[in-house]
Amino acid sequence: MKTQKDWEDQAKGLLKAELKRRNVSYAQLTAMLAEIGVAESEPNIRNKLSRGKFTAVFFLQCLSAIGTKALTVAD
Repeated sequence: MKTQKDWEDQAKGLLKAELKRRNVSYAQLTAMLAEIGVAESEPNIRNKLSRGKFTAVFFLQCLSAIGTKALTVAD
């Protein structure tokens, strides 16, 4: 059975992989989020992804901002 930390690590890994796949830096993500009306600072994004603790809303906002159309979630 997965722990809370396991779920956090999976979410963090999925988002970081999508950023890397698209070669998007945290600074670029900050600008992309601003374009869709989401105000986040680069240090705040870095901290959220480092800790792996962020809301589903933030996760979806990031995926939308970088243009993710489909995401495969597997164990």
